[in-house]
Amino acid sequence: MVGIVSLPADSHLAHSTGVVIVVGGPQYRVGSHRQFVLLAWQLAQAGFPVLRFDYRGMGDSEGEPRDFEAVQDDITAAAQALQQTCPAVTQFVLWGLCDGASAALMYVGRGAGSSARGWAAPHVVGLCLLNPWVRSQATLARTHLKHHYTQRLAQADFWRKLASGGLDWRKSARELLGNLRQTLASGQWMGKGRGADHNPSAAMPFQQQMAMAFKSFPGQILLVLSGDDYTAKEFLDCATSDPQWQSALQRPGLQRLDLPLADHTFSNQSWRTEVEQSILKWLNQRNQPKPAQAASET
Repeated sequence: MVGIVSLPADSHLAHSTGVVIVVGGPQYRVGSHRQFVLLAWQLAQAGFPVLRFDYRGMGDSEGEPRDFEAVQDDITAAAQALQQTCPAVTQFVLWGLCDGASAALMYVGRGAGSSARGWAAPHVVGLCLLNPWVRSQATLARTHLKHHYTQRLAQADFWRKLASGGLDWRKSARELLGNLRQTLASGQWMGKGRGADHNPSAAMPFQQQMAMAFKSFPGQILLVLSGDDYTAKEFLDCATSDPQWQSALQRPGLQRLDLPLADHTFSNQSWRTEVEQSILKWLNQRNQPKPAQAASET
């Protein structure tokens, strides 16, 4: 696999916490509008060693392509490479956008990858999760019903097109009915439904694996959500409709940042800067020394 490490200019000032950027896909280590490059530079300037890398079969890495549910060994190898490059690193934060966030959650839920023999599992102490991916046919249909159609009905342009004949209302009606059928069939109408674990014979869906990991992870979590993004809307709809997710979002050690106007990849400088500053603030809070304990006598 191919990866790029960004190190603080003064190695003596490097933090012991390294950051592994877990790429959402299909994507490679640069990111949309160089998002991962710019983030890595900012974190390294603040003293945090960072590695961004290509999964096997993606970008410049060799091997067969794999999806976000099968990259545990890749993440372990990335953490190992970062620690070998910067021996001062003793613990890790995983940063992930979209299904990179999903992969990071499932990684800590399933435990470290199994292929890095002879090396201890990375000590992951924090997760930075941006617009996590929880998509299924049901969540997509429900999100379209709750957000797309209600927004369209409130737009004057929709009614002008309808009145002028510029709108294919038959096609729109078929799409609407299809989304209704999908949502009702899943038992998830407007956030009222059953979790996938009601069928004990079925394999646990990745969304449920994510919720369990989110709740049980012993470290700190920073959750960043965009307001103008269907992936984030799907996540929130899933989180409000599933009791397991509802419980997970009440966990201690969770900080949440909502950017109401931001798109999926935080594509303008203002959004990117706010995300970078929030991550740095969160990382620095994590690295504050704990108050000294009073000595006890026996």
